[in-house]
Amino acid sequence: MLRIAIIGCGKIADQHLLAIQRLADCEVVALCDRETLMARQLGERFRIANVFGDATEMLGSARADVVHITTPPQSHFTLARQCLEAGCHVYLEKPFTVTAAEAAQLVNLAANRHLHLTAGHNYQFTPEMCRMRELVAGGFLGGRPLHLESHWSYDLGDASYVGPMLGSRQHWVRQLPGQLFHNLISHGIARMAEFLDDEVEVVARAFQSQHLRQLGGAEVKDELRVLLRDRLGTTGFFCFSTQLRPGPNQFRLFGPTNSLVVDLISGSLIRCRSGNYKSYLTYFVPPLRSAGEHLRNSLRNVRDFLSGRLYQDSGMKQLIELFYQAIRANRPPPIPLREILLTARIMDEIFGQMGAATPPRPAEPQLNLSR
Repeated sequence: MLRIAIIGCGKIADQHLLAIQRLADCEVVALCDRETLMARQLGERFRIANVFGDATEMLGSARADVVHITTPPQSHFTLARQCLEAGCHVYLEKPFTVTAAEAAQLVNLAANRHLHLTAGHNYQFTPEMCRMRELVAGGFLGGRPLHLESHWSYDLGDASYVGPMLGSRQHWVRQLPGQLFHNLISHGIARMAEFLDDEVEVVARAFQSQHLRQLGGAEVKDELRVLLRDRLGTTGFFCFSTQLRPGPNQFRLFGPTNSLVVDLISGSLIRCRSGNYKSYLTYFVPPLRSAGEHLRNSLRNVRDFLSGRLYQDSGMKQLIELFYQAIRANRPPPIPLREILLTARIMDEIFGQMGAATPPRPAEPQLNLSR
C-alpha cells in the first residue's frame, strides 16, 4: 500500500484526488497547505483527516511514500527538494520548475537518492495520445517524424483566473519569467520534446492580442509562435493562442510516408495515409477516408464512454497509475527525465527570447505610378 500526501490544496488538487481514488493499493494519508483552511476543506470533501499547514511537519508525521506537489511554480523546486531529501518519491505539477537549472538539480538529487520523479504532463497519457504513440512505434509514419506541429489554446473568458492576474502586478503568474505562457505551455512543448533530439534550435516570438490589451493586460503577452529544429533535422512549430476559435488543442506528426493528427478536444486520432489516385478519384477517395476516420473515432469514444473507460482527466489517472507502478517495480518513470529536462530548456529559451526587441520591418518599396 503506497502512502500518498498532497502539498497544495487548490483547484488542481481535487483532480489529483479523484484520479487517485480510481487506483488500488494506495491511500492519501495527508494534505498540506499554508492556508490550513484550504487543507481542511479539501480533507472534508475527500474524508482525509490529517491536514497540515507546514510541509516539514507533514513530512515528519505522515510517513508518505509519494508526495504530489500542486502549488504555484515558484515553490516547486524548494518543496520537491525537501520531499526528495525526506526520502519521498515526487509527482511535480506543471510547469516542472521555473528554470531548467532547477529541473536538472532535482533530477540529479532523485537519481542520487534512488527515488522516482515525474512531471504533471497528464495530457501525454490521454487515450488518443497513447494510441498515437503505439502507431509511431509500429512504424505507421514510415520512419521517424520529420515535422511536428503543436497547438495549444486558452480562453481568456475564465475570469476566475485572468481577472486576478490582470488586476495585480504581484500575482504569482506575473512573477514568472514567462508570465501567462509559463503556467500554460509546458503541455504543448512536452509532447514535442518526446520526438526531438536533445540539441534544439529555438526561434520564438511573443506578442499581445488586441483583446487582452482591451482587458488591461499591461505588459502581459498572450500570443506565442515558436519554430524549432533539432540536430537530426526534425522541425517543429508551436502555437499558443487565446484568440483562435475554435480553440485548438492538436498535435500533428508528419512522417516520410504517413501522418497523424491528435485532437485532444474531441479525443480523436486521425490517420492520414498518403496515396496517388487517378483522375477525379483524388476528389472522392480522400474525403471518404477522412470521414471514415472521424466515424471510427466517434464510435470508439461512444464505446469507451458506455464501458466507463472514457471520463474527464483520464490522462491524469493513467500517468499517476504508471508512476506508482514504476515506483513499486523500480522501473523507469513513465515520462523519461530527458524529456522533462528538454521541455524545461526549450521553455527557458522561449522566455529568454520574449524580451528581445522585435526586429524592424523592412521598408516598403516605393511604387512609381507615373507614366
